[in-house]
Amino acid sequence: MSILKAEHISLTFPKQSQAVLKDINLSISESSLTVVLGESGCGKTTLLNILAGFQKPSSGEIKIDQEVLSAPDARRAVVFQEHALLPWLNVEENIWFPLKISHQTSEFIQEQVQSILKIVALDHVAKANIWELSGGMKQRVGIARALISHAPFILLDEPFAALDAFTRETMQELVLDLWIQQNKGFFLITHDIEEALLLSNQLILMKARPGIIAEVLELDFADRYKAGEDIRTIKSDPAFIALREQLFDQLRSQNKKNKEVVS
Repeated sequence: MSILKAEHISLTFPKQSQAVLKDINLSISESSLTVVLGESGCGKTTLLNILAGFQKPSSGEIKIDQEVLSAPDARRAVVFQEHALLPWLNVEENIWFPLKISHQTSEFIQEQVQSILKIVALDHVAKANIWELSGGMKQRVGIARALISHAPFILLDEPFAALDAFTRETMQELVLDLWIQQNKGFFLITHDIEEALLLSNQLILMKARPGIIAEVLELDFADRYKAGEDIRTIKSDPAFIALREQLFDQLRSQNKKNKEVVS
């Protein structure tokens, strides 16, 4: 089982005195759910970009097992907040694009695409144009494109932020189902506290200015879903609600302190 690690990651952008990230250490194993929660400006997306290989840190290393990584590779697939689909390609063409540029055979590509389309429940719109899809369907295409790469680590950058509440919960359930079925390591950043609690067995709480890890919580809500509980029951559990409110108060207090420092 592979492990994606951030070791002593710090980042300060040129011409800025304040570090964006400072001494970040975390481990993401295959079959795990890791979520980063924090206010805007705490460096969540920057951390994801560093983990993906899109951004180089000022210091520290990203590793898979003992190998130091310096650029993006096929072991880390990213699902963006904006779906980043190619509008001139239809659904299945967008999904097979990563395989097409890797020079796989047409038969292999078609087999893989059909399998992934069924997993994300899009086989009925395989030939549809991207502009004909709802927001949730577009994000399913983005997730399918990440899955077809067979990357052991899937990195998601607030992928459901623009969706309505019902669609968002449907997509949360999809992530949990994929985590159970695919045995991959999922890393997700979000502003949504409920989403963070539901989709993590390792919840990373970050503070801003500079971006640091303030606390790591080990949670079992996703495991309860895996054991057969439905999402509505989990979210209405008094323990879930109490922790949600605790984190809300914690983040609100943190946000207030940061505003006082800035002013």
